[in-house]
Amino acid sequence: MIYFDNAATGGHKPDSVINAAATAMKFCANPGRSGHRLSLACLERVYVCRKLICDFLGGYSYERTIFTKNCTEALNIALLGILKSGDEVVTTVAEHNSVLRPLEFLKSKGVKVAYAPLKDGNIDAGEVIKLVKPTTRAVVITLASNVTGAAPDIKAVRAGIPKGTLLICDGAQACGHVGVNMEESGIDVLATAGHKGLLGIQGGSALLFSERVNPDPVLYGGTGSESYKLDMPDFYPDRLESGTVSYPAIVSLGEGVMYLRENLEAHIQKVTSMTEYIIQELEKIDGVKLYSQPNPFGIVAFDMEVLQSEMVAFRLSDEYSICVRGGLQCAPLMHKALGSEGLVRASVSAFNTMSECETFVSAIAKLAVDKS
Repeated sequence: MIYFDNAATGGHKPDSVINAAATAMKFCANPGRSGHRLSLACLERVYVCRKLICDFLGGYSYERTIFTKNCTEALNIALLGILKSGDEVVTTVAEHNSVLRPLEFLKSKGVKVAYAPLKDGNIDAGEVIKLVKPTTRAVVITLASNVTGAAPDIKAVRAGIPKGTLLICDGAQACGHVGVNMEESGIDVLATAGHKGLLGIQGGSALLFSERVNPDPVLYGGTGSESYKLDMPDFYPDRLESGTVSYPAIVSLGEGVMYLRENLEAHIQKVTSMTEYIIQELEKIDGVKLYSQPNPFGIVAFDMEVLQSEMVAFRLSDEYSICVRGGLQCAPLMHKALGSEGLVRASVSAFNTMSECETFVSAIAKLAVDKS
């Protein structure tokens, strides 16, 4: 089977990631919840992984690097834990529902939200900056569209908004695909998806934030620290890490980061080359409309005159053993802005091959002339 659904979850993991997760499941205790040697060893390993991802993403401090089960949880902590009634927020129509739905909930609590439009199909820094006022509490923006792979100039956004306005970024599709440095880019809050470009297994992601924000918990429970108190601890990471963390997922994420430290540039070149090839070849097929430019995120979005996107995805799977995603990709405003009722999204990783890309293009060419 050819796996081209990496924007949903990375389909191939380095051996070091798999081995780390498997070993963690064989020799696993609850990190920091007990005083015995195995619990303390697991706690130390979690700390090492926390340090690895913080350093890799240019975070501000290890304590303000919080492990979550996915990027959606990280974004919920960021948005629900920081924004209050009366706050004004600017976001974009390119956002995923993990941003749009928390913001929609917060609108019912008195938060005001403005949506920056696309410009020529792209996420434009200028369109975002136009909507920002001196009173704007935060700009909430993706680092790369999960639909098309379009990416804003995040440094231009930071430079164009007031110093006091927070910059909150959804890094689900960018982290692990390109270099991201929070401090250099002026990002205050960054949510990641550990199971995508960062090469970890499902269940381990992270939220990183600066000292300019102090998110309130959205989940309450045991932390292993200050257990005599009925209130949550007032220090990080414990304040935001209630309950048992996913130790196997965290150590796999740490191994993914170590792998990327050595291989990121090669991954960028290969993924960009494969998306460029697919786009160039699909442009030659009558009845195919492209919505993506070559990008390092591995995303190619398109539609076909003869088939709805969901049917294209079904037939690719059923007839050609190729995995892609059809539909709205959990980004309804992006599709509305593009004038789309659903697109086919093929998303490659550095573990795919050019031969697989050729097979995919051939399959699309056959579907384009087969109207049965």
